Amino acid sequence: MGTAVLAGRAQVSQLTEVLFDGRFDDLHRPWTEHFRRDIFRYRDGLSVSERSELAYERLRIVNEGIESVEGLVTATDRLVSLHEWLGAVDGSLTTLATIHYNLFLGSLLRLDPRRTVDLSPFTRLHRYGTVLITELGYGNNAAELETTAVHQPEADTFVLHTPSAGAQKFMPNTGPAGGRKSGLVAARLIVRDQDCGVFLFLVPLRDEHGPLPGIRIRPLSETPGSAVDHAITSFDQVVLERTALLAGDHADLTAEGAFRSALGSRRRRFLRSIQRVTTGKLCLAAAALGGARAGLTVAMRYAHRRHTFAPASRTGVPLFAYRCHQTRLLGAAARAYAATFLLREATRGCTGPGDPESAEAEVLVAAAKGWITWQAREIAIECRERCGAQGLLSANRIVDLITPIESTITAEGDNLVIWTKAAADMLTGRGYSPPPAPAAPSSQLTSPLTDRAVLLDLLVRHELRCLQHARNRLTRSSDGPLDRWNQAVNPALDLVDAYAARRAAQAFLAAVDRVADDATRSLLERLFQLFALQRLAPHTGLLLADGHLTADAVRDLADDAVDRVAAGLAPHAPALVEAFAVPDHILQAPIATEGYTAAYDDPTGPWQP
Repeated sequence: MGTAVLAGRAQVSQLTEVLFDGRFDDLHRPWTEHFRRDIFRYRDGLSVSERSELAYERLRIVNEGIESVEGLVTATDRLVSLHEWLGAVDGSLTTLATIHYNLFLGSLLRLDPRRTVDLSPFTRLHRYGTVLITELGYGNNAAELETTAVHQPEADTFVLHTPSAGAQKFMPNTGPAGGRKSGLVAARLIVRDQDCGVFLFLVPLRDEHGPLPGIRIRPLSETPGSAVDHAITSFDQVVLERTALLAGDHADLTAEGAFRSALGSRRRRFLRSIQRVTTGKLCLAAAALGGARAGLTVAMRYAHRRHTFAPASRTGVPLFAYRCHQTRLLGAAARAYAATFLLREATRGCTGPGDPESAEAEVLVAAAKGWITWQAREIAIECRERCGAQGLLSANRIVDLITPIESTITAEGDNLVIWTKAAADMLTGRGYSPPPAPAAPSSQLTSPLTDRAVLLDLLVRHELRCLQHARNRLTRSSDGPLDRWNQAVNPALDLVDAYAARRAAQAFLAAVDRVADDATRSLLERLFQLFALQRLAPHTGLLLADGHLTADAVRDLADDAVDRVAAGLAPHAPALVEAFAVPDHILQAPIATEGYTAAYDDPTGPWQP
C-alpha cells in the first residue's frame, strides 16, 4: 500500500477522532456495527402501514442491543450518540426511539424517584411508551392545556377527561402499529376544586385488541416521508389509580388528599415535569446532523464519480472539478463540522460537572438545537440538488432524510419559538453573558482574511452589534408590551443566531487545537476559514460601516476569498466527509458506490452479449 494512501487514511482517522471527541470507538462504533443487521437495510415499495410496523420492529432490535436501558436513558452522551446514527438509518425509527427512551422513560425515571412503577415492560419493549402533551389548541403554550385529572378522594383515584375539541391530544404515536402502549399524559390536576397545575400521568392506552375503554384514538392524515402512526387522542372519564400521578420530588398528594408542592408557581411545576424536553433538543439536533452528514457523504462521493463535459476535454471531468460544485459542498462540509463541534459542546454542558439545568445550559441547548437543525436542513437540500435527479430517488437516501430533519425543526419546541424564548432570556441577562469586545481595532485589517483570531473577532463584533441593536429596539417607545417586544424580536432572533454561530466557531477552534498532527490541524483551520468567511459574508456591509472591516477586505470577501479557500480545500474534500465514518451498510445508496450505474443495469438489455 502506497505511502500517500496510508497518510490519507491516517488523516481521515485523525479527523474522525476530533469530530467524535475521541470517543468514536466506545460511544459510536457499537451503533454502526449494530445497524449492520438485515432488518435495517433499505426496503423499497412498502406501504405506509408496513413501514410503520417495520419501524417498531427495528426499535425492538435496537433495544436488544442495549446492555442497560436505564443506563442509556440516564447518560445524555450515550443517548445523543444513538440519535446521531438513528438519523442516518430511519427517520420514523428515530421518532419512536426519541419518544420511548428520552421523553417516556426519561420522564418516568425522573418523576418516579421512589421507583413505584415497574419499568420492565418498557425496558424490554413488551409495551411501547409514548407522550401526550400537545393538544389541538395548545402547543408551545401547553402549560395552559385543558385536559383534566380530577382527584376523587372517596376512591383515591383520578378521573382523566377531555373537556373540549381543542383539548384532544394532538399527534402522539398512539395508533395501532407496534401493539400495546402506555403514555405519559399531561393533564391539569384538580384537587378539592383547586387547579394545582399540569402534571404527567401514566396511562395504559391500548392492548393487543385496540384502545382501552374510555380512550378514543383516531388516525391523522399521512405525513409524507414519515411512517409514524400519529393520531389524535381523547379521554372519556378514564379512571386512574393514585399511582398514575407522577409528581416527582417537587409535589405530593398526601394520604388525606391534600396537595403540597415546593414550587409555588403552576408554570414552574409544569416545566419541571417536562424537563426531558431539554435532553430531547440535543437528541433531535444529533439526529438531524447525523442525517445531514450521511447525505453529504453520498453527495460528495457522487460528485467525484459522476462525470460531465468540460472545455477541451474528450473524456469529461467529475462534477466536483467545477468550482461552483466545490464551494457549495465544501461550504456544507464546513457547516457540518461547525454544527458537530457545537453539538459536542452543548452535550458536554449537560453531562459535565456544571448544572445541566442551569439557565446557561438552557439557553445554549435551545440556540444549538435551532441552529444545528436548520443547518442540517440546508445541508440536506444542498446535497439533494447537487445529486440532480438521482437525489430525488429514495434508494439514494438523501430525499428521505429531508422530512425527518423537518420534523426535528418542529419537535421538542418549534425552532422559532424556542429561539424567541432564548432571545428574551439573553436580552434580560438570563443564561447569557456577552462576549468581551475584541481588544485590537479591527479597522486595521488588511486582506486577505485568513487569520483565525481575526475571523473569530469579527464574529464576536457581529454578535455584539446584534445585542446592541436588539436592546435599542427594546427601549423604543411603544403602545404596550406586545408592540415593545415586536419592535425587538427580529433583531433579538439575529442575536441568537449570531450567538450560536460564535459558540460553534469557538468550539471549532477548540477542536482544532486538540489536534497534534500539523497537516490535519492546518486542514481544519482552512475549513474553519471557509465556515467563518461564508458566515460573515452577509454582514460585511455593517462591519464596514461600523469600522471593523476595510473596503479592501470587503471586496476580497465578495470577490475571491471563498473561492481561494475552497480551491485549497478541494483535494481534501473526500477525506473531510469520509471522516464522518458513515459505513456503506448505513448509507446503502447506489450513487455512493463505485460503478453506481451497475445498480441500474438490465440483464436483458440490448447491450448485453
